[in-house]
Amino acid sequence: MAKFFSLTVADIYKETADCAVVTFDVPADIQPDFQFKQGQYLTLRTHIGNQEVRRSYSLCSSPLEHKWQVAVKKIDGGLFSTFVNDKLQKGDTLEVMPPDGRFFKECAPQTAKNYIAFAAGSGITPILSIIKTHLGTEPNSTFKLFYLNRNVKSIVFKEEIELLKNKYFNRFEIYHFLTKEHRDIPLFNGRFTEDKLKTITSKIFDPKEIDDCFICGPESMIFLICDALVEAGMPKENVHFELFTTGNSAAQQQHANKVLEKKVEGTEVTIIDGGKEFHFTMSDEFDNILDGALSAGADLPFACKGGVCSTCRCKVIEGEAEMKINYALDESELARNFILSCQAVPMSKKLVVDFDV
Repeated sequence: MAKFFSLTVADIYKETADCAVVTFDVPADIQPDFQFKQGQYLTLRTHIGNQEVRRSYSLCSSPLEHKWQVAVKKIDGGLFSTFVNDKLQKGDTLEVMPPDGRFFKECAPQTAKNYIAFAAGSGITPILSIIKTHLGTEPNSTFKLFYLNRNVKSIVFKEEIELLKNKYFNRFEIYHFLTKEHRDIPLFNGRFTEDKLKTITSKIFDPKEIDDCFICGPESMIFLICDALVEAGMPKENVHFELFTTGNSAAQQQHANKVLEKKVEGTEVTIIDGGKEFHFTMSDEFDNILDGALSAGADLPFACKGGVCSTCRCKVIEGEAEMKINYALDESELARNFILSCQAVPMSKKLVVDFDV
């Protein structure tokens, strides 16, 4: 069951011209539900006009700060982001789901680790939470951040990052890359490229000495960096990423079409959620389990519906389903029959999925 809580906006301010930072007041009695790990996100819900709108935003605050804060960058044509940046005010309320997400590594206070992170624009949001938490709990660990923006004025959390650099002198390094503003050093002009990444991995850090890397940004940037790091000697399992935008490539669309060609019509679906069962028959109108279930009256957790956030994650107990797109589940989860219900197409006449696991 989708569990939302009505939270008051304790504060809202503009970090940049097109990015609002929202802090929520979480009452003491529900704070146990809202405990979170660095790198996790909140799913927000409101009604704009007559339309219910949900979006997921990463927490930029650290669990060490005991506050719940997200940054919302205004997107051209973005219904929810425009509402937050232009209309939301201190004292207003939004419906919020408890924190979720697996874009984190457990802290190891007794261990000295070397971390790196790559972020673009508002992709700094979960990265900032991760940096603050690891540096705050691991006194012997280091962090290097490679941060891409248009220009200096567009750098989200610039002042806070500089304060962290001063606070953790010799343990935290920041490298700014700008696309619309000239830097004296050519390396820092423009987007990340294969050549730049080769320079970074040979001159600034040794991938073999890095324990974990965190990446958040557009899809093309993420996979470019992932490939470069693995090629340079970093184990793939130590490279962690979170997408904030996606675009279906021709290959992805072709895969989705092949999946849809195998869809079984009229599947009898059983949803296990909150310890209860919900039964329905898949309508020909819908191609994925989530939309079919919502249309039939189920109240299930979801946010992006793009195969990115994993809010709609569940496990196949009986039958078969295949996903059109998957950006959120790793190989170990796939091996245990987990799926994203927003992308899962039924492949058997009977299907049982569990949202409680």
